[in-house]
Amino acid sequence: MSTTTAGTSGQTLKARASSFIGSAVEYYDFLLYGAAAGLVFPKLFFANLPVALATTLSYVILFTGYAARPLGGLLFGHFGDKFGRKRMLFITLLVMGLVSVSIGLMPGSAQIGVAAPVILVVLRVIQGIAVGGEWAGATLMSMEHSEHGKKGFGASVAVAGAPMGAVLATLVLGLFSGRKDFMLAPDIWWASWRIPFLLSFVVVLVGLYLRSQIHESPEFEEARRRGEVRTNVPIVEMWTKYRKEVVLGILATGAPLFLQGLLAVWAVPYVVAGGAVGRQDALMMLTVSNFLHVFAIPASAWLSDRLGRRPVMIGGAILSAVGLWGMFALFNTNQPLLIGLAFIVGNPILQASMYGPIGAFLGEKFDPNARYTGVSLTYQFGSLIGSGLAPLIADQFVGQGRDTTSLALYMSVFFVISGLAVVLSRETRHQQTHTERFVEANLVD
Repeated sequence: MSTTTAGTSGQTLKARASSFIGSAVEYYDFLLYGAAAGLVFPKLFFANLPVALATTLSYVILFTGYAARPLGGLLFGHFGDKFGRKRMLFITLLVMGLVSVSIGLMPGSAQIGVAAPVILVVLRVIQGIAVGGEWAGATLMSMEHSEHGKKGFGASVAVAGAPMGAVLATLVLGLFSGRKDFMLAPDIWWASWRIPFLLSFVVVLVGLYLRSQIHESPEFEEARRRGEVRTNVPIVEMWTKYRKEVVLGILATGAPLFLQGLLAVWAVPYVVAGGAVGRQDALMMLTVSNFLHVFAIPASAWLSDRLGRRPVMIGGAILSAVGLWGMFALFNTNQPLLIGLAFIVGNPILQASMYGPIGAFLGEKFDPNARYTGVSLTYQFGSLIGSGLAPLIADQFVGQGRDTTSLALYMSVFFVISGLAVVLSRETRHQQTHTERFVEANLVD
């Protein structure tokens, strides 16, 4: 490799840091709603409905955000493949922050009636569009600034930003959930659950500053110099050139994201309803597991840089399909220590084992000139059938009861399908496009 290694290392570090922190900020905002959906919003926006129906409707609104994510992925992916990753990431972060602050200032149904949940749906859709463009852009910026042989780890740094965002969301929400005014009567406008949403304004400013300090992706810039960034529509190439890669990517992503969504949204209300732990303790358990998750994801990706994406992800699928039965058994013990262990089994052990290499696994399926669109499309549709449906499906399988057998069976089959999608995918750990080979030989700061 020629030229300024130190300078390149400095820019790589900046790209990874900005992608990690930017993703953490984005997912802090996005997952804050998920944490609040089962704890606060049923009473605030559906105060006159039965608890079970109100909770289901809160999860439906949660799903609208996931349903909007593929649209955001296509929108920002299209322009990200034409004009670059950096400016798209600045826009997505700004939009996420504005929406989160708006949710924090919203009146409930007691103040403005049915307009409250309608406005919440609109905000949630906008939020989903922004997140739809965020994940791929942040992952690619970190991956494309990394040298060959370290791209799995590089991509995973941005991926690990999501559980850090979850740590911040559940930690802040958990701290405020212990206050007496956390959830006041629905007809009282102010309650302290709003503070975590409003605090996002501060972290958004930090994220915007960091993103202003990085250069555009060297692989994208080289593709543009070589004339590979054309005026065609990237989404058309997904159908004509990358159809198999898109389908397999969606299926491979779905199961680990289902587990992620289940633990982030459904698990806390479930264990609280069991009576063994309180709301604040359950949120702290989730926070600890997410903190460990931040380190487990890069560890799994690092392993994929050495062994290959396919062996690590196939092993993760098998481990998850079997291990989730033990996770549910621990959740159902009604023993606080074992419930906390269940969260740790679920996130940093099972979910990370297959999810860690996912950024590079998807990114390496596409050439740089169509990569933003391709990664956005596969990941966000995988998120739609995974994280987006997780709380709704869990609610239907388990309801107000404690029998998780049907849910565990559904998830095991899902992991088998995701594992088979990886089996049918080609190994890409050593694969490089001619643009990537040129960048590797001519890296400059």
